[in-house]
Amino acid sequence: MTECLFCDMGSGKTPVDKLHDDDQVFAIRDIHPRAPVHFMVIPKEHIPSAVDIGQEHGPLLAHMIEVANRVAQREGIGDKGYRLALNVGEYGGLIIQHLHMHVLGGRRLGAEG
Repeated sequence: MTECLFCDMGSGKTPVDKLHDDDQVFAIRDIHPRAPVHFMVIPKEHIPSAVDIGQEHGPLLAHMIEVANRVAQREGIGDKGYRLALNVGEYGGLIIQHLHMHVLGGRRLGAEG
């Protein structure tokens, strides 16, 4: 595997301010926010994309959503609502080839696409 920015962040090799950090995932603010609140929940296990997810990843995906919900509450968007999004492939907007979930909120979000 070549160098992966998210793997480096998760391991501490590349320092970053984390909103959440545990043995499975971490959460950070997006450096190019698309909403007033925009953070990502990133697994520490290197999974290139959602197309690489298997049944064995069910507990990890559930944990990612649990963490997204907790951080959303702390960020003040839990009550009004927010969007969870996974980008897949070039046309889907996946830039870093490492699974990550975007959490966006803080204003009314329109339809996508």
